[in-house]
Parts: sequence; C-alpha cells; structure tokens
Amino acid sequence: MAKISKTAVDKALRDEVFNDLMTNYSGDEMEFNGHDYKRINDRQYGTILTDLNGVKRYVRIGAIVAEEREDMTAEELMQKEIDEYNAKQADKAEKAKARAEKAKKDKERREKEAEEVSAS
Repeated sequence: MAKISKTAVDKALRDEVFNDLMTNYSGDEMEFNGHDYKRINDRQYGTILTDLNGVKRYVRIGAIVAEEREDMTAEELMQKEIDEYNAKQADKAEKAKARAEKAKKDKERREKEAEEVSAS
C-alpha cells in the first residue's frame, strides 16, 4: 500500500475538523450562525465580525495538525497541552492573588503612615 503524503494527510485532517465545526459545510464559502465564512487556504477559514467597539475585524479559524510523536500518543499529547495550559492559568491566578494581597497590605501601610504623620 502506498504511503499517503503528509500534505494530503494533514489537509484531510483539517478538512474533517472544519466539516465537524461547520456542519453545513458547502465548499469554499459557508454561512454558520449568520456569519459568512470564506475559505482562505487549506488550513484556514475567515469571516468578518464586528467587535464590542463596533469595529469590523477579520477573524481566522485554523486547524493545526500536531506532529506525530514517538514518545507519546496523540491523546497523551493533547492531555499534556491541556494540563500545561491549566497549570499556567492557575499560576497566573495565584500571582494575581498575591499582587492583590500585597497591594492591600501596602495601602493599609500607607494609610497608617499617613494617619501617624497627620497625628503628629
């Protein structure tokens, strides 16, 4: 059996993802939830949306196919990336909490010093 090229395999995977995401897939152009999606290339679709500021924005949707890994399965790689993302988000939240606590303590300290200065 002939091996199918990486390009063809990746394209088929991307097409499958796009077909799954946009159930009314009709080729190079589609409408989904009132948005008009246009095919940009074999990896991306795009549409124009209006942001919260009323500015029209070009939005691209892309499918990236991860390289095959010999040291882990596709499921393990996906879970690893999810875990890394969640760990980074938890770290950011912890740092934000620490900054907020420090800001509160600093404010209390400055208020106390201001009271001492005004009392003397």
